[in-house]
Amino acid sequence: MNAERLHWACRRGLLELDLVLREFIDTRYAALSASEQALFQAFLNESDADLWAWIQGIEPDPRYAPVLRCFRLARF
Repeated sequence: MNAERLHWACRRGLLELDLVLREFIDTRYAALSASEQALFQAFLNESDADLWAWIQGIEPDPRYAPVLRCFRLARF
């Protein structure tokens, strides 16, 4: 997915989620491996409510553990 499409996919209905995802793209995405980037792209297909809960550490989905670990390491 090119950078423009990726930024568009990070536009969400929840402002806080939009901000966190865009910051992640701008600061951490390039450092992910190809498989982690693909996983992040799949992650973006989930619902806003799930994404926000998982990023906050509430019942995270184990499928996305590598991506969620990157969120915990990031300082937003």
